[in-house]
Amino acid sequence: MSTVAWGMQLPVQAQSTIFVEPWECTAGAAELREAAQAADRAGADYVAVCDHLAIPATKADAMSTTWYHTVTTLGFLAGVTERVRLLSHVYIPVYRHPLEAAKAFLTLDALSRGRAVCGVGAGHVEDEFATLGIGFDDRGPALEEAVGVIRAAFDDEYPVASGPRWPLDGSVGLSPRAVQDRLPIWVGGSSVAAVRRAAQYGDGWLPQGTPLDEMVATVERIDTLRADAGRSGPFAVGGLAFGLYVGEPDWQLEPHNIWGSPDKLAHILARWTDAGVTHLQVKFRSRSSAELTDQIERFGAEVAPLLGD
Repeated sequence: MSTVAWGMQLPVQAQSTIFVEPWECTAGAAELREAAQAADRAGADYVAVCDHLAIPATKADAMSTTWYHTVTTLGFLAGVTERVRLLSHVYIPVYRHPLEAAKAFLTLDALSRGRAVCGVGAGHVEDEFATLGIGFDDRGPALEEAVGVIRAAFDDEYPVASGPRWPLDGSVGLSPRAVQDRLPIWVGGSSVAAVRRAAQYGDGWLPQGTPLDEMVATVERIDTLRADAGRSGPFAVGGLAFGLYVGEPDWQLEPHNIWGSPDKLAHILARWTDAGVTHLQVKFRSRSSAELTDQIERFGAEVAPLLGD
């Protein structure tokens, strides 16, 4: 039986109050490494790192200011893992020149021997854009152009792009080159525009809060948009299954979490794969780094093999 790919956003590297566990606030590189290595051993398809540059003080109570630099962190993880893919979930290309983004992921792919996945998004913190001197209202069109430049640089050492923000005429080159024949770009977001961008410009889609009961219709829309654009070939469809615990916890979990036997968890998670999800992101609940590592390993050994086609 083949199994659905699964991955996880790593702890420690992003500490929004929406999802951070209390133990992460005093953790650091050692615990981050342990989680990534556990995912590597357990058969995870990817580990993911977020992207924010400068959190406005007005949002710091909710978001915190702890957001590790995306590509720096993925580069660190490349050196301590062997096979797991390294995903940005999600990188905001318009915060930089898109050639900087392309160079970063090309280098990451070269150093990791072909394990980079460039997940991108439009961004949502207006004051962060203002701090960086970047227009917020036109971030969608800017993202589409940036993805075009990045794709061109991934595919050609001397990329060509028509602009208008970042025109390239093939007169500059970028190396090292990617190990992968096609370094994938996955587009994040659940808005109508984000789904359209994923279908038209991406190699995959990373939803941000799309509920299960909307997944089938959204996947069908992506298929239609891709066909209309003349696009074919493999396409990754993400799904977010947050709040999971393998076994019976001896501590109180909120009702929206799921827990229990491997069979029970696999039965619940199969609803996502039945809806068309190819890459399921799981959020393990934990009270310590050791408990998180145990949960990752148990999921890989006991639950993931039950998530078959």
